[in-house]
Amino acid sequence: MYVADSRAGTPENPAAAPSAGGAARSLAGRRRPAVAPTVLALGAVSLITDVSSEMVTAVLPLYLVAGLGLSPLGFGLLDGIYNGFSALVRLVGGHLADRGGGRHKWVAGAGYALSAACRPLLLVAQTLTPIGLILAADRTGKGLRTAPRDALISLSSTPENRGRAFGVHRAMDTAGALLGPLVAFLVLRATVDGYDAVFTVSFCVAVVGVLVLVLFVPGGAATKDGSGRPTGADADKGRAGTPALTALPVSAQRPAPTLRAALALLHRPELRRITVCALLLGLATVSDSFVFLLLQRRLGVPDRWFALLPLGTAAAFLLLAVPFGRLADRVGRWQVFLGGHGALLLAYALLLSSWQGTATACAVLLLHGGFYAATDGVLMAAASESVPRELRSSGLALVQTGQALARFACSLGFGAAWTAWGDRTALTASAALLALCAVFALCVRPIRPTTPSEGLV
Repeated sequence: MYVADSRAGTPENPAAAPSAGGAARSLAGRRRPAVAPTVLALGAVSLITDVSSEMVTAVLPLYLVAGLGLSPLGFGLLDGIYNGFSALVRLVGGHLADRGGGRHKWVAGAGYALSAACRPLLLVAQTLTPIGLILAADRTGKGLRTAPRDALISLSSTPENRGRAFGVHRAMDTAGALLGPLVAFLVLRATVDGYDAVFTVSFCVAVVGVLVLVLFVPGGAATKDGSGRPTGADADKGRAGTPALTALPVSAQRPAPTLRAALALLHRPELRRITVCALLLGLATVSDSFVFLLLQRRLGVPDRWFALLPLGTAAAFLLLAVPFGRLADRVGRWQVFLGGHGALLLAYALLLSSWQGTATACAVLLLHGGFYAATDGVLMAAASESVPRELRSSGLALVQTGQALARFACSLGFGAAWTAWGDRTALTASAALLALCAVFALCVRPIRPTTPSEGLV
């Protein structure tokens, strides 16, 4: 993926200014990768892995509620585990990656492998406790891999195109989320023991994703930005007029990658505000599974078509991830992030309305996918600016942990409210809470850091 560099002749890119005898060479020199090869490789891994995970996610709500007969409260507990348990290990994954000085790939790989190993275990689990343990192990793998993976994306990108890099990765990731439910639907239609077949195929696809990570994602500590140049300290060493950082004591160059140093990142005003806002908004973010169950109840979708509902969200996410990432780079990441929650609030309003029909379902799924496109990668791009390079995994893990814990609590609370008062009352309460949290996040919007994180290496 290549785009022409429009900054010809600027101080940041003096070599690109055309000369009388070298216009053709100048034009060629202005073309550079829009995103780093590492981002594309990680995107391929996420695409394959999401095919595997979304195959399970697409059928899991119906399998648990209709197949095993769980109540909404029981499903809320399992859904909370599935979406929030990774919060307990994200800090560990981020810390291990930072401590290794180049272990990002291998910590992420361990997480992908653990999740893959859990897929066939669903074939033998039939009750709440073993299913809960398997989902907890699967989410442990997700928790280990998420922060190191996002740190690799951040470290491989320049600040001015970081939103685009995350958008490209999330678009590739969502392409897998789009294919996963479709594969699950086809498997269910073609087999007698449909759920067992879905879990088996999911395991095989997950193994392919791990192999792609091992073979194609760079494993060293040195990373390069979208132009193929080293970032961070490596870039500073080769920049004219910049003193070599190696002449300074290690303690003067960078903070030690310890858990205490990672937690101390919350002393940074911007990162603390981002983390608190992500946590509060997560408390009102109803999980995807509940959204799809609500849509099925409102529209009377047959069971055999249920696995296709996530396709709408995934398609909108895929189409909007890159445009919203680029928009965030231009107009501000926090504005786009809050706009995504506004889209989610509109989706809740449509679910609560008396409108029914295909148009309503399409609108809800479009808004739901737009919410993810405007928040998922954009939040990580915004947080990256407030975290030094050496603690990038740990800093991003702090934000992810707060958000994941909040969504875990939301799943439990929503399931309990649905059981006690009905789905409509539960969704009304979530919509009101989301509106209040969005107003709070707008009032305490993060300040712009005085010193870019890239200058802290």
